[in-house]
Amino acid sequence: MTVALSLRVHEGLVLATDSASTVMGRLPNGTSAVINVYNNANKIFNLRKGSPIGAITWGVGAMAESSIAMLMKALRAQLTEGDSAINPDQYRMEDIASRVKEFIFDQHYAAAFADWNPKPDLGFIVAGYSTDGNLPEEYHLEMKEGQLVGPNLIREGDIAGATWNGQIEAITRLLVGFSPMLPEIVKETAGLSDDIMVAIINTLQARLNPQLVQPSMPLKDAIDLATCLVDVAIRFSQFSPGAPLVGGPIEVAAISKYEGFKWVERKYYYTADLNPETADVNRNSMGGTANDH
Repeated sequence: MTVALSLRVHEGLVLATDSASTVMGRLPNGTSAVINVYNNANKIFNLRKGSPIGAITWGVGAMAESSIAMLMKALRAQLTEGDSAINPDQYRMEDIASRVKEFIFDQHYAAAFADWNPKPDLGFIVAGYSTDGNLPEEYHLEMKEGQLVGPNLIREGDIAGATWNGQIEAITRLLVGFSPMLPEIVKETAGLSDDIMVAIINTLQARLNPQLVQPSMPLKDAIDLATCLVDVAIRFSQFSPGAPLVGGPIEVAAISKYEGFKWVERKYYYTADLNPETADVNRNSMGGTANDH
């Protein structure tokens, strides 16, 4: 599984995630099951080098013979070069989100899992700046039990906030103020009507939410908060009963209108002493042009 978080403030947007990746497989009886969980997956992507466009993923880590990371690299190549490339001087984030949907769901997911039962879940947040936009936009796209949801705009106007997916228990308790299981438990225990339950939950959210995300917070503070929240989810999973489905190195990227897509925390599978030229390019990319795996 994973935890994938998008945090939006007026200065920009932060994408943060762990590195756990769930690999699904088919059992002899035809059902699907978790085959393994790896802790070095890449789940944050710059969708066009040099442009303030990114994406984050959660859910199943591979389709057919390709990892999600490899597929997103192939999509990035399409968005960057050739007849299907976007115009870096004129594009809308809504259209970028639609391109992700067409590539992932229409061209790959539907075919890869056509005869799977149940079908694995897979989700994305596509985020960044339209060329004429002053605030970042986030679009949610998810495949749940084989059905497509989205892409849908997460936040309208200048509203700030955080969105988290995957293993949501720990972050929900911290940012909302109670477990996502609480409403159903209270409803079953007290026998309350739906209307009363809605009123109770709305009141709890209003009074217990610590309001950690503020619209005017500097982007660096948003980065620190996003990193903290992902770390909380990892630690929660580590000490919870069962296999730790959230783990591995934390990766973080920040997107702003004028600085573009910048890596803040990022893992590598090679060392600088063995790959000095590549390492120099990656170090330079932290303060210059955006770079990706």
